[in-house]
Amino acid sequence: MFIRTDRLLLRPLWPEDAPAVARGAGDRAVAWMLARVPHPYTLHDAAVFIDGLQGAPEPVFAMLTHDLPEVPLVGVIGLHRGDGGYELGYWLARAAWGCGYATEAGRAVLDLAFEGLRLPRVVADHFHDNPASGRVLAKLGFRPVGMAPRHSLARGGLVDSRTVALTRPQWRAHRAGQMEMKAA
Repeated sequence: MFIRTDRLLLRPLWPEDAPAVARGAGDRAVAWMLARVPHPYTLHDAAVFIDGLQGAPEPVFAMLTHDLPEVPLVGVIGLHRGDGGYELGYWLARAAWGCGYATEAGRAVLDLAFEGLRLPRVVADHFHDNPASGRVLAKLGFRPVGMAPRHSLARGGLVDSRTVALTRPQWRAHRAGQMEMKAA
């Protein structure tokens, strides 16, 4: 499945993406903010991750842009099944931080989740010391539901984490509000 947004192409990850994934997720500053990525993160780790996605029912996408020619693959975003239902997860290469790509890709993936897959609810987590991710999730309409420690492979232990959630009716109301703001 492919999704096009204003600035991004979201597509499945391919084996040839492994070097770009290893560079992006292998950056300590990126890995440090993720629960499931070890540090160091190697080319082998990226290849195993991508191989594990083949045939998986959950949608996971490479985020590609033409805005940053030196870093065409700017991150990865997707949905995966967790303890609380489906969870939105993403990371961005450091060169793409602050460009709005996570919000743009998140909108597209949430449209897929709620309108295409008809999921009733999506959750996400971000570490307490990652306020940028918290802002992205708030812009997408997520609402706080709790705090709890979550294991971080890169940090090798538990890190305080905020859990947020979004239901299909909340998403529709949030998207309608965004459409009204664009029309005004």
